[in-house]
Amino acid sequence: MSPPLRILGIETSCDETAASVVLRDEEGGGRILGDVVLSQLEEHSAYGGVVPEIAARAHVEALDTLIEEALLRADVTLKDIDAIAATSGPGLIGGLIVGLMTGKAIARATGKPLYAVNHLEGHALTARLTDGLSFPYLMLLVSGGHTQLILVKGVGDYERWGTTIDDALGEAFDKTAKLLGLPYPGGPAVERAARTGNPERFDFPRPLVGDARLDFSFSGLKTAVRQAAQSLEPVTDEDIADICASFQRAIARTLKDRVGRGLKRFRAEYGSVDAPALVVAGGVAANQTLRATLQALCDEHRFRFVAPPLQLCTDNAAMIAWAGAERLAAGLPADGLDVAPRSRWPLDTRAQTLIGSGKRGAKA
Repeated sequence: MSPPLRILGIETSCDETAASVVLRDEEGGGRILGDVVLSQLEEHSAYGGVVPEIAARAHVEALDTLIEEALLRADVTLKDIDAIAATSGPGLIGGLIVGLMTGKAIARATGKPLYAVNHLEGHALTARLTDGLSFPYLMLLVSGGHTQLILVKGVGDYERWGTTIDDALGEAFDKTAKLLGLPYPGGPAVERAARTGNPERFDFPRPLVGDARLDFSFSGLKTAVRQAAQSLEPVTDEDIADICASFQRAIARTLKDRVGRGLKRFRAEYGSVDAPALVVAGGVAANQTLRATLQALCDEHRFRFVAPPLQLCTDNAAMIAWAGAERLAAGLPADGLDVAPRSRWPLDTRAQTLIGSGKRGAKA
């Protein structure tokens, strides 16, 4: 049992600037005391994606104010904070520099320990903040840059069971939206269009379904979507809705196969776990169709399905603060002020690097 810990978290890895104060109590329970997120959606929408230079500049302009606001909402001062946690990677290097340097400055000025947090660890541990989940459990991380199936064994102890060999799932959503002329961000736009579409009109491929390994691939699916759209040019609103619905259906069936095999492996290797759980994390976890698919899959395999609140699935500082609190409570050493940001930072450093038709998702 550790004393109560109040951690200030800073997140600037992509296009959200965020600050949060989180409490970890004596029994390991968590509570968000103050949480602020500033989206840069308007700054990037005209470009159809995140522009790193614009993102870094926006972080510089907003971060100090957001930290003050998070402390105010939590009704604490920096004197009440036990440690500083800042995202150190993976992500856009310019944004990471802004957040980590700010965290270093606060740590130096206050004498408080600094934890340079892996953004993916923040996602991995969020279910312990929201649902008090015990180790071990399985996590499906689905975001713009990552699609991975990870065994979460403990704080700082992760085993990657599967990863994308080309595009990440969020990237496939964004590229599909851009191809069809839908607005940025692509994931929510595709989901909205799919609601009125016919999911059976197009029989899109389901990459790696049936494969014994637990990896993912979405490049071929993305190509099939492009070919379907080109064959119909000019596409109508009905065509777009049907393509989006069929695209989501193919993804749902792919996840059912890939994740289902992961659940069976967990049962085989951790049969003594009384209440096995699957956690879904990352921005794509906000998609309600995919959530429903995973919920049904967990019901079938008698797993508990844990999906954090939507605001904690996308980039946020509460998960970074919580990861810092978990590391501090576990007795893991703080980081020195010479710690450097990393654009690439695999959660499982022992896992083999996979290179398919692309490197972005495979290396992280």
